[in-house]
Amino acid sequence: MGNVRRAVAGAFFILAVGWAGAALAHCDTLDGPVVVKAKEALEKKDVRLVLPWVAAKDEGEIRHAFDLAVAVRGKGGREKELADRFFFETLVRVHRAGEGAPFTGLKAAGLDMGPAIPAADKALETWDPHGMLDLVNGKVHDGIDGYYMAAVEKRKHAGESVEAGRVYVEAYVKYVHYVERLYQAASTPIARGAGDVGPHAH
Repeated sequence: MGNVRRAVAGAFFILAVGWAGAALAHCDTLDGPVVVKAKEALEKKDVRLVLPWVAAKDEGEIRHAFDLAVAVRGKGGREKELADRFFFETLVRVHRAGEGAPFTGLKAAGLDMGPAIPAADKALETWDPHGMLDLVNGKVHDGIDGYYMAAVEKRKHAGESVEAGRVYVEAYVKYVHYVERLYQAASTPIARGAGDVGPHAH
């Protein structure tokens, strides 16, 4: 259990620092979790499937948009396409507003989200976090090791001249700031606007 906890801490480092922008964009895509759940809700005519993705105060708007989409999509192919798009955009816009993020339109499916988000999703789907933890911990280890070794090498020659001292100080500052940034990311709870743990995590 201790190894898992340490690995999860490493995961928070990278997920919070390295891919914050990508995580916010994940729900914008046509194959992202919000739209996938919206498609299922429309097919099953069950709005409750998407309500966890929005705040309680926004439920009325989503229910209204859902009712409109269901009514229109039954009229034909073109109408169905337009109705679905309307509902997807409304749901994603409201979801992102709940994260404190702007909505700039739906993004195409198949966008490269980097390795972290797919790994995080796969860990949930398979009930196995080990692949995600290996990915994240490897990144954390490589980052710290790189800055640390650079500082160590520069420190060996720091006393040789003022210029060598400055080179060391630059390496030292990068190393310490990197470690501090990781520690702060792991120690700071994720705020609502940054994407809560749970259905709003994306």
